[in-house]
Amino acid sequence: MTTPSLLQSLYKDGNTCSWCNRQSLSLSKLFRVRAASAMAFAVSDELLGTFVPIAVYWIYSGIYVLLGDLEKYRLHTKAEENVKNIVSKSSVVKGVLVQQAFQISVSLLLFAVISDGSGIAKPQPSLLAIIVQFLVAMFVLDTWQYFMHRYMHINKFLYKHVHSKHHTLVVPYAFGALFNHPLEGLLLDTIGGALAFLVSGMTPRTGIFFFSFATIKTVDDHCGLWLPGNPLHVLFSNNSAYHDVHHQLYGSKYNFSQPFFVMWDRILGTYMPYSLEKRKEGGLEARPIKHKS
Repeated sequence: MTTPSLLQSLYKDGNTCSWCNRQSLSLSKLFRVRAASAMAFAVSDELLGTFVPIAVYWIYSGIYVLLGDLEKYRLHTKAEENVKNIVSKSSVVKGVLVQQAFQISVSLLLFAVISDGSGIAKPQPSLLAIIVQFLVAMFVLDTWQYFMHRYMHINKFLYKHVHSKHHTLVVPYAFGALFNHPLEGLLLDTIGGALAFLVSGMTPRTGIFFFSFATIKTVDDHCGLWLPGNPLHVLFSNNSAYHDVHHQLYGSKYNFSQPFFVMWDRILGTYMPYSLEKRKEGGLEARPIKHKS
């Protein structure tokens, strides 16, 4: 009689079958634990949409710091910056961090309210739909910021106690882009961003890219430099020179538009054209072409 193989014996033995089942269950449990661990380390689109634009702010503005003074491309001299800006750079950093703390809180609250609780990322629409969402969000953000920004200049109380903090940087620089009173940061930037997100209907994943781009644009508008070949200057009339005009005393009633287009300034008569001229001391200057009274 042929001796049965070990494998056959195992399958004939009921106890051994029970052992096999236990091993199978153990493997299944191991895979579930590993999957749970992977999920624990996974970062949701909502969290990325909240924190990536903040990281982009400091990385992009940090690049401008690393580039140095670049005197030949500055819109104001370094001496002008030191004399006209009445707030220290350490205070600016602290002020920006406070605004970003409010930004994080509102963003997380918004995502908590609109979440369906499934933890599953929403499917991305077509590329064409994403482009349309980008354009809608840009229009909504521009519209909100224009009228809120302009009202903060018209209302003497709001200007004195809120918006004037931003204008202590007469000579703007990159990491001072979001140096605002916390109330202004909440009303102008955070709520404006939330409206742009909701009205456009974009997904949290699209929001990561949109708000990162909006952050880059805002930092660039405040960098205080006119760098040759800057693609943002080619694509947008609303740029560092355009916004620099607004930061000067003669332009405080003009060029309210930010961060993308200048349409509302043109439509409502608050557009101040300028020309870029070379300064004797070196660098460039945005000089108004006409000064309306």
